[in-house]
Amino acid sequence: MVTEPRTGGAARCSHHGPHPITCILPPHMLRAIVERGTPEQRAWALQALAVSERIRGRRELLGEIATVTATPTEGKQRSVYDAKNGSQLPGTPARAEGARPVKDVAVNEAYDGSGATWDLYHDAYDRNSIDDRGMPLVSTVHYRVGYDNAFWDGSQMVYGDGDGKIFERFTKCIDVIGHELTHGVIQYEAGLAYADQPGALNESFCDVLGSLVKQRSLGQSAGQADWLIGEGLFRPASRGTAVRSMAAPGTAYDDPLLGKDPQPADMAHYVETADDNGGVHINSGIPNRAFFLAATAIGGYAWEMVGKVWYVTLRDRLRPDSDFKAAATLTVAVAGELFGARSTVAGAVRVAWKKVGVL
Repeated sequence: MVTEPRTGGAARCSHHGPHPITCILPPHMLRAIVERGTPEQRAWALQALAVSERIRGRRELLGEIATVTATPTEGKQRSVYDAKNGSQLPGTPARAEGARPVKDVAVNEAYDGSGATWDLYHDAYDRNSIDDRGMPLVSTVHYRVGYDNAFWDGSQMVYGDGDGKIFERFTKCIDVIGHELTHGVIQYEAGLAYADQPGALNESFCDVLGSLVKQRSLGQSAGQADWLIGEGLFRPASRGTAVRSMAAPGTAYDDPLLGKDPQPADMAHYVETADDNGGVHINSGIPNRAFFLAATAIGGYAWEMVGKVWYVTLRDRLRPDSDFKAAATLTVAVAGELFGARSTVAGAVRVAWKKVGVL
């Protein structure tokens, strides 16, 4: 196992607790910018870290309120707001369900991305929105100035425009939108604790479902998909293709400013660390690769079979303290129940977890 020392000084993007702020950019990437960037770049990164720290309690509160007060609805209900580079949420109404596209590309991307996520859950898994009770999907764009992140705050999505030099706008990647909205699904289902292996599973299930949102929207088979999370977020000057690679964890970026992608691809390289809530954005590479291996071994559209296995496991079997071994055992069992114990699906899931050293 690889051991990474804890680094101090900067606020974390997430915290221990039932509803932490879960941001698409991992804190180790933002801290690298703080350590190596220009004064302007350091300011952007520190803002992203500090904002997440300040609003982390807000997510826990809003998550609990949303659970109690959510009004059941029928069909897709999207609302996009414009923060106008301020911090007041949700902001000024910019586009409502059924309205025509507007001139603001970020508004349209948030609208379309949340719709594609709703469609995957509804059409593939018969789920009625984030809470399975028709929860309206609320998004706010243009949050603050140069804000480098996107997050689910317990009741809605929030997107920064990026600094324009390292990162693009955070509505640009549909898998980022699907990833962050899936944190909401986990909030209402398994409630995976946001630390250590349960936290890494939390991040991994979000990457899995986020990637499936992208694949389904593009009509891609498992063999056609790029299996990258956040491809297109980096500006051209950055040396990286994405924030994470599910096919080859540890290879998504290697940049003088951002550092090298620290994700391991198997348990032999599992990172023991006190940072990042026990490495939740780092060790998620292991279950990510297991899903990739299973999906590509099975072939076809990944959301139809192995994606269903992962979703049913998340909805019905995982518990807040589930670790990698539990996730592996449960996904194999669910695959057997859905498709047969001797099916190609069950076999591929079992082999995939063995290849990454979990089983």
